[in-house]
Amino acid sequence: MFPPLPHIGRRRALSGAAAAFVSLGLLLWWLLPLDEDAPGGRVTFSTGVKSGVYEKYGELLERALARDLPDLHVTLRSSEGSQENLERVATGKADFTIAAADAVRAYQLEDRPGAGRLRGCARLYDDYVQLVVPRSSDVHSVKDLRNKRVAVGQSGSGVRLIADRVLEAAGLDADKDIEPRSIGINKMPEALKRGDIDAFFWSGGLPTTAVGQLAKRFDIRFVELGNLVDELHEQGGPSRYYRASLMPADTYTHQGTAVSTLAVANLLVTTDRTDPELTKGLTRTVIDNRDHIGGEVHAAQLVDLRTALYTDPLELHEGARRYYQSVKP
Repeated sequence: MFPPLPHIGRRRALSGAAAAFVSLGLLLWWLLPLDEDAPGGRVTFSTGVKSGVYEKYGELLERALARDLPDLHVTLRSSEGSQENLERVATGKADFTIAAADAVRAYQLEDRPGAGRLRGCARLYDDYVQLVVPRSSDVHSVKDLRNKRVAVGQSGSGVRLIADRVLEAAGLDADKDIEPRSIGINKMPEALKRGDIDAFFWSGGLPTTAVGQLAKRFDIRFVELGNLVDELHEQGGPSRYYRASLMPADTYTHQGTAVSTLAVANLLVTTDRTDPELTKGLTRTVIDNRDHIGGEVHAAQLVDLRTALYTDPLELHEGARRYYQSVKP
């Protein structure tokens, strides 16, 4: 048998063992994640119409999630826009979506199915309302749309809501004073170019690909809308989410000058049914990939960590709240 260690020797040996144990612990801390395993499973993300910003954003977010949450399988579903997106998520037909704040408020005020379960993950970027006409058109204000053939968006779209309210603010009835055409941004540009319509409303991030492509091969002009913001706010409810803004002069080819228009925030939406860790991870991916997604969807460059947690009129989801708390300086 070995003789017992002297008192000092034992203390040094214990200290050495403790140091080794601490070193091993630090090594394991560095090598292993502190959080639980990355969330996995399957989720459905409801996007938007073909050629719209929602669809492109969804495609790029899906790629980012494939890197950040490799065990998560994402299915994208196109839609007519904000109204259909909200209905899908609220009723469990989809797990995440993007919707404009005014459409969210309308869904709540109408007490639509599942409205109370909706939650916000992030304020993303602003949609800009664009009223597009041929440059030679005699339409110079919304009032000039009387008796014109106007594309106002599909019935389940957010642009349809906005078009109706803008027309009302200008003293026009969408059902009586114009010839409304229920088509989306995937058909609006060609219809205008062919002369099948006189104008179209669109609400989307800047620039919208379909509008940009039209501007390169057809001489268009944007009708100013910012002067209607007071009338819109007088309508109350969802209309209070619109604000006057400027569409920069270089947004589209040959635009030439800045255009006074209306803007409304887009929100990343889920429900209280969604797992908090999954929501935390997805929210992190949205914020971390702002520049990557913004390289193709320029509007996404405006996602800002400082304002992303303000998801009015929706309560912030618990998982998203945990993410913002984790990155709070």
